[in-house]
Amino acid sequence: MPRLSDTIARLAAARGPGQGTTQPSRLIEWAGFGSNPGALRAYRYKPEGLAPGAPLVVVLHGCTQSAAAYDLGSGWSQLADRHGFALLFPEQQRGNNANLCFNWFAPGDIRRDSGEAHSIAQMIEGTIAGYGLDRRRVFVTGLSAGGAMTAAMLATYPELFAGGAVIAGLPYGSASGVPEALERMRGQGLPGEAALLRAVRNASPHACPWPTLSVWHGQQDHVVVPAAGEAVLLQWRGLHGLSESPSETQSIGPHRRRVWRDGGGIARIEAFTIAGMGHGTPIDAGDGIGVPGPHMLQAGISSTRHIAAFWGIGDPVALAATKPTTAREAAGQAAPISPPIAGFAGGQAGPAVASGPGRIIEDALRAAGLMR
Repeated sequence: MPRLSDTIARLAAARGPGQGTTQPSRLIEWAGFGSNPGALRAYRYKPEGLAPGAPLVVVLHGCTQSAAAYDLGSGWSQLADRHGFALLFPEQQRGNNANLCFNWFAPGDIRRDSGEAHSIAQMIEGTIAGYGLDRRRVFVTGLSAGGAMTAAMLATYPELFAGGAVIAGLPYGSASGVPEALERMRGQGLPGEAALLRAVRNASPHACPWPTLSVWHGQQDHVVVPAAGEAVLLQWRGLHGLSESPSETQSIGPHRRRVWRDGGGIARIEAFTIAGMGHGTPIDAGDGIGVPGPHMLQAGISSTRHIAAFWGIGDPVALAATKPTTAREAAGQAAPISPPIAGFAGGQAGPAVASGPGRIIEDALRAAGLMR
């Protein structure tokens, strides 16, 4: 079992100032979408002249981020203008989680018809009806805690989605409470295949077909280690009945893409390993989609464009990658998510002011979004 002090040090090093921007948000807040048992906020984007029957993409931000900041960094609304689909951005509130993380580790928030998962499902149903969208083409993606919540939505409401994309996230049902969440982020105690499959199959009455899935992870991610992404793959390969070995492996610049196809040759799962990158969403600012910022990392490859292409709602992307702006950005060191905890890794404000070790640990857990 990892030492708690080690975990706290990694979490402290990964914090940073919430992503700010002077650019006005392109998103419009929407209230009154249902009973909202998870007490979330909802933001939407509808491109001008959106055709009836357009797709819907649901985007879940990471810890300390807002819906607007994640849209700016990832470039989803820019891509929506280009290809004609609607966007829904659920947003966490500090009353639910002090660090604005979706509560992917809280059983009451990741059960069908309960908590945050139910709120997001209500938003989706209301957006489909209100915008006249194609319910056969609804997709969900998210980063980190948002990636873990993406896995939760795919498990608890699989009938809503044609596909999903988990970026630096964790498998559904892998943690129940703070201690387990800390361990799973470090890759400790991840459930085996049988337990992972059981968690999803027990999460809803759905049988099949299952949504397609795109999984992204930085090779140097020390906040949510790559083993967590491999566990997501293990869970969904089993659901789709796919072999351990990928159907094909491709190089995209320094990065690697693996693809698993079914018996009919259809790509059901893809997985990107981003060379040298830390914890965040990989973008390619040079292609005009997305802006570098806290945990929106210039990696020379646009996850937003590749994910949309995999889902069939964007143009195919050439299997090439440009160089990251700097090696430091590629390693994820240019964009910490909030200021380091004083007294821990990277702290510059002197010793932490606390009433004892318990207070220090509690502050660190809140900083990681693992305590309300």
